[in-house]
Amino acid sequence: MRLPVMSGVATGAVAIALHSLFQGGAWFWTSLGIILVVTGIGVLATRYTLPYWLVPPAQLTAVWIYLTAVFAGSQAWALAVPTKDSVLRLAELAADGFADIQRFAVPVPSTSGITLLTCSGVGLVAICVDFLAVRLRRAALAGLPLLSLFVVPASFLDDPLGWWVVVLGALGFLGLLVADGRERVGHWGRTVLVRRAPSFVAPRPADDPSALRLSGKRVGFTAIALAILLPALLPTLEPDPLFGFGVGSGKGGSGSAISFPNPVANLRRELSLPANSTVLTYLTSDNSPRYLRLYSLDVFDGEQWTMTKPVGRAEDRTSAGPLPPAPGQGPGVPAAQVTTRITVSEEVEDLKFLPLPYPPGTIRIDGDWRPDRETLMVFSHSDTAGGASYEVVSAEPRPTAAMLKAAGPAPEAVRERYLPLPDGLPSEIRRLAEEVTGEGATPYEKAILLQEFFTTKGGFTYSLATQGHDGSALADFLLRSRSGYCEQFAASMAVLARVLGIPSRVAIGYTGGGSVSGRWNVRTHDSHAWPELYFEGAGWLRFEPTPSGPVGQASGSRPPYTYPEVLTDRGAEPSATPSAGSTGADPSSGPSAARRNPALDRDFGGVPLAVDEGVPVAAKAGIGVAAALLVLLVPALLGYGTRRRRRSLYSREAAPGRESGPASEAAEPAGVTAVRAEHGRTAAAVTAAWADLDDALCDYGMAREPSESPRALARRLVRQYGFDAEAAASVTRIAAAVERLLFARAPGAAGPLTEDVRRVRRALAATASRGRRIRAVLLPPSTLLRIRAAGARILDGFDRLGNIRLRLPARRDA
Repeated sequence: MRLPVMSGVATGAVAIALHSLFQGGAWFWTSLGIILVVTGIGVLATRYTLPYWLVPPAQLTAVWIYLTAVFAGSQAWALAVPTKDSVLRLAELAADGFADIQRFAVPVPSTSGITLLTCSGVGLVAICVDFLAVRLRRAALAGLPLLSLFVVPASFLDDPLGWWVVVLGALGFLGLLVADGRERVGHWGRTVLVRRAPSFVAPRPADDPSALRLSGKRVGFTAIALAILLPALLPTLEPDPLFGFGVGSGKGGSGSAISFPNPVANLRRELSLPANSTVLTYLTSDNSPRYLRLYSLDVFDGEQWTMTKPVGRAEDRTSAGPLPPAPGQGPGVPAAQVTTRITVSEEVEDLKFLPLPYPPGTIRIDGDWRPDRETLMVFSHSDTAGGASYEVVSAEPRPTAAMLKAAGPAPEAVRERYLPLPDGLPSEIRRLAEEVTGEGATPYEKAILLQEFFTTKGGFTYSLATQGHDGSALADFLLRSRSGYCEQFAASMAVLARVLGIPSRVAIGYTGGGSVSGRWNVRTHDSHAWPELYFEGAGWLRFEPTPSGPVGQASGSRPPYTYPEVLTDRGAEPSATPSAGSTGADPSSGPSAARRNPALDRDFGGVPLAVDEGVPVAAKAGIGVAAALLVLLVPALLGYGTRRRRRSLYSREAAPGRESGPASEAAEPAGVTAVRAEHGRTAAAVTAAWADLDDALCDYGMAREPSESPRALARRLVRQYGFDAEAAASVTRIAAAVERLLFARAPGAAGPLTEDVRRVRRALAATASRGRRIRAVLLPPSTLLRIRAAGARILDGFDRLGNIRLRLPARRDA
């Protein structure tokens, strides 16, 4: 019975690794139920010796009934027996689950469809583990299906699995192997655990047979400990691939299929990567940073922002000449022509969209790249951007505040595409948009007030800990928590802008990065989302609601036309084109200035903002060495703590008023109780002093014979190691106190033992070699033996769990 139970325990322990993929615990309890069902069928099959080939079909049938009862009980007969309607319901939920997985970012909500798929997968893994470990008696091979449960979170998460998750899974698999070994050995007879009563005087014999029994488990537990601790102490190398976009599908130009990602699901992954690696570098003709856009999200369905499938026409190829004109950009708005030369890192994989400043005009790049006319996203169905170098010429609009205030209404086609909102949008969000922008007279002024609400007036904070982008997360961000990262800020401002009748969309790409020797470096932590708002004549303009600088997106910056000063009538508008002198010192002068971002300096009063360069490898190695030294000092600290605790016991024994004897007993109101309490304190003090002496003998390599009495031990130590008079008297007093405690009716007063123990330890240390004394301080053998004994007790606890047997009624033959 033990082996099928441990198969279920191992599956449950490893399945806990999935917890970081979900919101809430509904998935866990439902999966636990399916594990119990599979384990129960396995136990019954083992008890009644069913043929091994019949067990998996029986477990699959039980799983089907369980899923029907949980997810489609109302369509089933007697709430559990599958029917045609229940099968259709399960199929519908499975389809919904696959769709939800594509829509939501990790951690996903525990919807019925996602929970159904998760439970089905865990159930199949449990059946495979039971079949391999119990039916075929190949417990080691059962690790393969268990490993698949670890692979799932490792594929979707960038942060490593928690150490406790790995330890639980490893212990589960180790327990399965131990159960398999015990089943095999059990054919020779039942294992008997022998416990020896501890002796006050005699040490534990060295030939204890339990050492052989525990050796295999010690190897397993040591391997787990090393697997957890060593990676934490070693410096890390480069991260996994820089990009791991989610899956999706769409249509490119001329009917060519193109896979495009879920940008929102990937954004937080880029921001939370442990290493801040370079994604691309670029040069600009005016030596100023540029936001580089990858995707344009134009559809908000109440749960998330998504993008309409881009269409790339053959006649619009970048090699054919300039791109189509930017939507909404008219000749009356001044524009500055800027040339940007971009080089994407070769480590970037499967990126089929080009990072570009908006709006791109002419792109010089090899390959078949095509723009989407409505959004000017540039993509390819045959080429990737990794390792590519290309040049972009763009005509950036430089509108003044007066121009934007006087902008006319957007065309009907723009309004139809970029104003729709779901019917279920909370009314509180609509009221919030009106309250925040009540002072604005024009759409442009309302947009400025929205941005100020997020950056300065609304009490928002930047935090990567906030996750989710569905409707409930949007309401929580705007109305309650007001804490999130760029996704929440950009999505929320775009929604509020649509509430106010301003066409909006969400762009995802990269901020300008940091300058190094005149070249701008864009890193993974520069991944960013921002809203784009439409104004007739100027077209789509970038706004920046996300806090910048040290408290937010480090390399973010506001465009000049979005500063709140444009709302005041001072007779002069802010300069549309910042002068070169306004950026401060030359970015290429000096090592510290090499990492300065002129746009950030304008935003924060000229204070340079450092770019996170990551922890140097030498520093990581130093941290690892320091951590290793701390681990090595653990036995010394434990030994010191044990001696200090014991000293507190035998140093208090000589306190005034603590003497025992007839006079003390007569003076106590409750004589018998007082005498017993006094005897207990004396016994604790003498026991602590003797334990300290015993540890000293062990630490300095001096054996104590099992048959030696305390008095005989004292005489031998004095004679063998040549104790002086004081040390001889001290060890004699300690031995006498121990003998009185062991054999006398009343132990009497022990007197102060602190100096006696200290004097004996110094005498023993004087006879030991220098290496032995150093070891006694840093790696005291007595402490190591206690650690070993504690581990043995823990492993014995697993033995007791393994000896639990399920008592089922015996089968009776007719």
